[in-house]
Amino acid sequence: IFSNYRAGQSGQQLMWTLLFIMSIFITVFLHELRHALAAKKYNIKTKDITLLPIGGLARLESIPEKPKEELVVAFAGPAVNIVLAIITGLFITIPNTKDLSVQLSGGINSGNFFLNFFIVNLWLAIFNLIPAFPMDGGRVLRALLSLKYERHIATSKAARIGQFLAIGFVFAGFFLNPFLVFIGLFIFIGAQAEVEYAQAKSMLAGYKVKDVLMKEYNSIDAKETIKTAISMLLNGQSKNFLITENSNSVGTLSRDEIIKALSENGENEIIHNVMNKNLIFLNADSPVEEVYHQAQQHNTTLMPVIENNKLIGVLDTENILEFIMVRDAQGRRK
Repeated sequence: IFSNYRAGQSGQQLMWTLLFIMSIFITVFLHELRHALAAKKYNIKTKDITLLPIGGLARLESIPEKPKEELVVAFAGPAVNIVLAIITGLFITIPNTKDLSVQLSGGINSGNFFLNFFIVNLWLAIFNLIPAFPMDGGRVLRALLSLKYERHIATSKAARIGQFLAIGFVFAGFFLNPFLVFIGLFIFIGAQAEVEYAQAKSMLAGYKVKDVLMKEYNSIDAKETIKTAISMLLNGQSKNFLITENSNSVGTLSRDEIIKALSENGENEIIHNVMNKNLIFLNADSPVEEVYHQAQQHNTTLMPVIENNKLIGVLDTENILEFIMVRDAQGRRK
C-alpha cells in the first residue's frame, strides 16, 4: 500500500493491488494443498501448510520412496499453476512484447489483472520446476533418475545438477538482481542437506535397531531431584537419561531440560515434574532408517528398545549419527 501510494496510485488501484496479492497467496496455498492431497493418496500425512512472504511450504511427514509416487507428489504443485495459467489464458489476449510492457506499466488494475495473474502462475510453474532441491523440479528430477539409479545415487546426481545451477544464480545475481544470490545459496544449501539425508538413510538400510542400540546407559528414578541429575551430568559423558519409576520406563531427561528446570525451579525440583513424558518405545527388529526418520520428525532424544516385552537398551539420534559415521569410514576404506 505504501509503495503504491508513493507511486501516485489511486484508491481504486490500491484495492486492485491488494486483491491481486490475496489471489497470489490463494494460488500458493492451492499449490501446496495439491502436494498434500497427492501425498494423501499414498498414506502420507501433511503436518501443516505455511504461507511465507517468499512462498509456501507443505510439511509432509515423509517423501515417497517410490519414484513414480514421488514424481506425482512433486509435480502436483506446479500442475496447479499450469492449469490456472491455461484457464486464465483462455480469457485474455496475450499481447506482443511491446504491448505487454505498456499494459503492465500502470500497476495492477481492472484491465490487466488477469494478465498479471497469468504471468505470475506461469512464472511460479517455471520457477518451481527448476531441477534443483528443494524446489519441486529437483524432486521430479530425482524421481526420474531413481527409475535407473538407486535413490541415494539419484539424489546425489540431482543435487549436483541443482548446485551447478545455484552457482549460476549466484553469478547472475551480481549482474542482474541481488535476489538471485539469495536463491542460489538457498538452492545450494538445500541440495547438500538432501544429499546428506539420502546418504544417511542408504547407510542405515538393512540394519535393525538391535544392531545400533546402546546397552550401557544411565537411568534416574523419577522421585529424585534435579540435583541428582546435575551430579550425573557432570560426572559422566551422558547428556540424556532414562527416567524410571518402579522399574518401568516413564520418561526421559536431557541436558537442556535439566538446565531449564534448574533455572526455573531450582535443584530441589522433583524429576517427575520436569521430565519428558512422551516416550517412544522401539521394537528391537525395527529398521533403523525408519527410526532415524521418526526421531527427526518428533525431535526425540532418547528411545527405549524393547524385545520380548523386556528393556534391552536405548537409542538416541546421536548414536545413530555415530553409526552412520562408522559406516561411512568403513565404506571409504573399502
